[in-house]
Amino acid sequence: MAFTEEDYADQELQRRSAINRVMFENKMFIAGSWGADFHPELQPADDEIVLLPHKGIDVFETDLPEHLERLRTTHLVITGMTANLCCESTGRHAMEHGYDVTFVKDAIGAESVPAYEASVHLNYPLIANAVVTVDEFLTAVDTHAGSIQPGDAVLGSDHGEIGTVEEVVAASDDAEGYLLVPRGLIFEKDTFIPLDAVVKRAGEQVFINVPKLIVGKMPWDEPPSRKERSRKLGPPADQVERLYGSRSPSSMKST
Repeated sequence: MAFTEEDYADQELQRRSAINRVMFENKMFIAGSWGADFHPELQPADDEIVLLPHKGIDVFETDLPEHLERLRTTHLVITGMTANLCCESTGRHAMEHGYDVTFVKDAIGAESVPAYEASVHLNYPLIANAVVTVDEFLTAVDTHAGSIQPGDAVLGSDHGEIGTVEEVVAASDDAEGYLLVPRGLIFEKDTFIPLDAVVKRAGEQVFINVPKLIVGKMPWDEPPSRKERSRKLGPPADQVERLYGSRSPSSMKST
């Protein structure tokens, strides 16, 4: 981030939001100052990309989308600061635009414990496909998701432990592939987790893109069938009358 006189005198960014006011009053990230420079140990190399500075809490409001499109990037791994502002806002924007998002929780900082805890335990698990540690992420990079084995621990997108894999069942003509996690101390019934809910495997840990807090509310109490999957897909758009119920005043006939 870097702010100039034009940002405040001409655009009045200090009036935009509370965080912009805080940064303005405390002279944070003033262009040309140490506060707008990289830490000496994190100075970028000559061949590394350095994004244009952002002026709010969403790094997508820079030239980031252009670089992602040019590099054909599909998966963003987010670290940095702050947990409940820039990291979360950027992750939300990325998810809405079709990117897979992973938050590395012990490489993210916040200005308070409540702000960090709310982001990591409540918000990230619903907008990302996984919340992992640095070690888990590095391990997952070298582990193929298809190598899931009985005995692997299953963790939710909130990093909560769901159970242990008892069986890995491949897809067939009539059924979808799934992981069987038997009932135990956490769940009263066997849980059949669709294989396409698995997003990462790090060592002997398997991550799915649903928080542990709501796994018990998912309709996963029997093996997933092709027929049931078809129902979940919903009808084709051209077969729905008054799709979404949306309308635009500009398209309405005058009376």
